[in-house]
Amino acid sequence: MSNTTIIVIAVIVVIALLFLFLVRGRKQHVTFGDTAPLSRSATPAGTPQVAPVSARAAEGHGITTEIADAVEDMVDQFVGINSHARVEPAQGPGDTLTLLKGLGPKAASLLNDLGVTRFDQIAAWNEADVAAIDARMGAFKGRISRDRWVEQARLLAKGDTETFEAEFGKLSG
Repeated sequence: MSNTTIIVIAVIVVIALLFLFLVRGRKQHVTFGDTAPLSRSATPAGTPQVAPVSARAAEGHGITTEIADAVEDMVDQFVGINSHARVEPAQGPGDTLTLLKGLGPKAASLLNDLGVTRFDQIAAWNEADVAAIDARMGAFKGRISRDRWVEQARLLAKGDTETFEAEFGKLSG
């Protein structure tokens, strides 16, 4: 059996499972279309409520968070990646991520949706983190490595603009 055949069969199985989860989910789970609030018991008071990326993608489609996460995990296992990259929580106000060469407003928005708002977060990424984040970058896939965002972020996180400008060009803004 060829790899293509295996991939097609796996995709069909995932779609069938998603359909079954959707049918059962409408009967047993609170969906995003309902007006019932999500549980806030695990979140300290004053912390803003932000749904995970998979939950936001499911919003308005009658898909529960549990189903969206389960499907995402199945796809991750099949493809062999971990799209749940470890993103260290931001400490302090966000940085202007668009200062990184090759990172425009749309890519910055994608990173913000993943919880990445500061240079020190990007500077802390290892190869596995880069692969996991890159898998979720859509049209910007490959840009993290190609444009050397981690190296740029390391320099900007420690305030070394002189080395940054010598290596990557003048800072704009």
